[in-house]
Amino acid sequence: MATIVAPLNFSPVEDAEALRKAFKGWGTDEKTVISILGHRYSYQRKQIRQAYEELYQEDLVKRLESELSGDFEKAVYRWILDPTDRDAVLAHVAIKSDNKDVIVEISCIYSPEELLAVKRAYHNRYKRSLEEDVARHTTGDLRKLLVSLVSTFRYGGDETNARLANSEAEILHDAIKDKKLNHEEVIRILSTRSKSQLIATFNRYRDDHGSSITKHSLGKSSDGFHKALRTAIHCIDDPKKYYVKVLRNAIKKFGADEDAITRVIVTRAEKDLKDIKELYLKRNSVPLEQAVAKDTHGDYKDFLLILLGKDE
Repeated sequence: MATIVAPLNFSPVEDAEALRKAFKGWGTDEKTVISILGHRYSYQRKQIRQAYEELYQEDLVKRLESELSGDFEKAVYRWILDPTDRDAVLAHVAIKSDNKDVIVEISCIYSPEELLAVKRAYHNRYKRSLEEDVARHTTGDLRKLLVSLVSTFRYGGDETNARLANSEAEILHDAIKDKKLNHEEVIRILSTRSKSQLIATFNRYRDDHGSSITKHSLGKSSDGFHKALRTAIHCIDDPKKYYVKVLRNAIKKFGADEDAITRVIVTRAEKDLKDIKELYLKRNSVPLEQAVAKDTHGDYKDFLLILLGKDE
């Protein structure tokens, strides 16, 4: 479930005018920016952007970039974009960094239609395909895995084949035993099977071998390929549990990993952030709002707390 609370009856023109007023004078009225944008759904934010441009012949996104700064600006920028466009931006940043988690998240958590929409948005924004850029910025086994993941269009239904789950659980077990996780069959299974089928395979693996595939097999290897493989399995097997782990690691990290905190909160606030919050509390005995408030500050903190459902 989503965490943000937005009015169903709103005026994009009035919001655009209020934002314009917030930009006037000495300094920006950040509280108004947070109050308006933090309480609007994606379709409402799009209408505000359109109204602002019609009223003032100015791009609201660019104006916000010039008015705000730091982690707060980055969070607001990512929030105000259309969700698919935002994911394209996140993917583009990840492709050029050492951390490819976003590529795996989009490929393994999103529905086939959502992944296709992100790929279209990426194509429109950067004039290249997502697959092309992933291949350009990776090599070896990591390239094989990531290109396969972003190129797929999985079946999205719930049907599973028990016999197939049994045989492919054994293929995965043999690859683990022989330390050949880069085998083309492992990549084929993870990148082509439906999520429901893969979960059935992971469950069969757990039943047959007494441990989950991640704990039993992948260990703590930190090279890019094994890390991406581990992330893919976690994302497919239990996305909410995966996001809780991302948040916990980001908050525990010295100085906090603001990019990861922002990414999870901004991308999940209109989807399942309420469920993630509940699981975070269950696994860490601390409310997510409290953990975020402790490791962030200022307008950035206030904005994240609004998206987490904690009102002023």
